[in-house]
Amino acid sequence: MIEFRPILYVLGIFLVTLAIAMAVPISFDLRSGSDDWQAFLFAMAITGFFGILLVLTNRSDNDNLHFKPKQAFILTSFAWVILAAFAALPFCASSLELSFTDAYFETISGLTTTGATVIADVESLPPGLLIWRSLLVWMGGVGIIVMALSVLPMLRVGGMQLFRTEFSERDKHLPKIRQMANSIIWVYLSLTFICLLGYHMGGMNWFDALNHAMTTLGTGGFSTFNTSFMDNTSNFAQWNATFFMVLASLPFALLARFVAGSWASLLKDSQVRGFILFVTAAMFVMSAYLVIIRDEPLITAMRMGMFNVASVISTTGYANADYNLWGPFALVMFFFLTCVGGCAGSSAGGLKFYRFQILASVAINQMRSLVHPNGVFVPHFNNKPLQNSVTFSVLSFFFVFALSFTIVALALAATGLDFITAMSASVTTLANVGPGLGVHIGPMGSFQPLPDTAIWICSGAMLLGRLEMFTLLVLLMPSFWRR
Repeated sequence: MIEFRPILYVLGIFLVTLAIAMAVPISFDLRSGSDDWQAFLFAMAITGFFGILLVLTNRSDNDNLHFKPKQAFILTSFAWVILAAFAALPFCASSLELSFTDAYFETISGLTTTGATVIADVESLPPGLLIWRSLLVWMGGVGIIVMALSVLPMLRVGGMQLFRTEFSERDKHLPKIRQMANSIIWVYLSLTFICLLGYHMGGMNWFDALNHAMTTLGTGGFSTFNTSFMDNTSNFAQWNATFFMVLASLPFALLARFVAGSWASLLKDSQVRGFILFVTAAMFVMSAYLVIIRDEPLITAMRMGMFNVASVISTTGYANADYNLWGPFALVMFFFLTCVGGCAGSSAGGLKFYRFQILASVAINQMRSLVHPNGVFVPHFNNKPLQNSVTFSVLSFFFVFALSFTIVALALAATGLDFITAMSASVTTLANVGPGLGVHIGPMGSFQPLPDTAIWICSGAMLLGRLEMFTLLVLLMPSFWRR
């Protein structure tokens, strides 16, 4: 029998934290004179009530909570679903008057740091709703990093057990997981502040800079401008965004070690080295394409090519140009970059770069075994041999992602979406990127034209992708609920 009291207790703590966070948009609305502070106060009261109720009714005398794997699976999945439902309340009760379908989509998009939106005119929103969208992305980014640090390695999801020893208590630089988590949060806060200063130096006012800083480090991409970075930002602000989008795609545990004095740990990591080389190559190819084929000036091509490559591969979803107009090569390249994603332990989505490295290592060893049938070849990652369980988990993850992509795309096509929109919406929501391809959901569009059924399918896809597939799918197995 699964013990639900610890699960409900932690959910209560999460809801109380969410209720406290609603004080931020309340203060912005009160300062601006917007009446939407009442919607946030209403949502704050409901969220806080249920949160306190769960804490008080499920509190234990034992302060040390130890979760078994089944409890961790349930908590991880239920937390995202339930928090999104309560965080959607302000969108429904505010002057925006979104339906619960659209409000839940907007909220789950923020918490999963996807950045897809159903709001076509964000510039008309009051400051409270704007800061709430950004705050959801920022908090979601922290939650994702902590989940990658503590939960997914324990659950052995998609090869994440590979990082269990990396986050263990034996680490000589940060000897305890709690200390490492605190260090990561401080690094996250510090980078957000530095990014904020960069945007302000680039010409943004403090409010716009704060919103963009939070959604850049959270790799969520919600902007306060209808056209993202296309018309309202300086070149300096775009270079600032490019730098921090790439930085937010790196493992925050290694960034914390870097700050703690382990200077070489970041560049010694094969995932980081491979990711930086891959991003650099993709930026070079896209910039060269814009110069040669699109006849763009070199500096302009570099700025646009590097910005949009960083945005897509980090799954942030900003845009400083409508790359739908760049031709078939750019669209195909962005489609595949959408799947890659950032590093494990970052706030970025996607399949994660280390899985492609493992897949490449397995493929190379397979070719070697064909040439030397009697040889023994073991795939490696970070100069360490891979266990069969890790390889099997990674291969299984690729299969489940491909199967999920196919099912979601077919389901979206069944709602009446065209081929490009259905395929693009499927991959961009599963990979938690945000904008897709095509007229409707492209970098200059939104998900607003999609029917409600398609909106719910996309909401489920965002959740499925952020929970690394297996964390959510395992709950559908009848054997999971048996003793």
